Amino acid sequence: MSLRPQLTLELQRLVGVQGGASIALSTPAGLRLQIQLTAVDSMSCSLSELQLFVPALQNAAFDVLRNWADSLSQRITYLLEQIGPLEYDPAAGQVLIRSVKPDSLPDGSQYYEVVLSSQTGGNFSLRRYRSTKGQPGRAPVDITVTHEVLLKLVDDLVATAPATP
Repeated sequence: MSLRPQLTLELQRLVGVQGGASIALSTPAGLRLQIQLTAVDSMSCSLSELQLFVPALQNAAFDVLRNWADSLSQRITYLLEQIGPLEYDPAAGQVLIRSVKPDSLPDGSQYYEVVLSSQTGGNFSLRRYRSTKGQPGRAPVDITVTHEVLLKLVDDLVATAPATP
């Protein structure tokens, strides 16, 4: 069973959840999806983080991460802001992807952040943050999407993920 049908069933099962739930799914190829949900209704959901563990990324050559970052940035065009690679760190085995143009708010901004890592077992992590003008740091905020957008995002992650050797 692929991730889409499994995720669809989990979202249907969790309709009405407020305050938090976790989804953990896997494929026969070893991909593992984890989603931390904060709310689910019949059409949409809010999540604090989405992670995809990709065994092929573990200790992969840095070009594999770079290529995946480029592929993801070109394919995922339906979030609130376009995302693109911001920092490449070959020594740490990480690529940082962020909103190319963050969402401007009267008192700050919000943006998506994706970290691709060949460390910690090979990992994709998506979160959203808010920064406030005049205040140091940032705070995590929920990502709210329709079920359809979440399913498409997961499909795109799986379709572009580096294959297990």
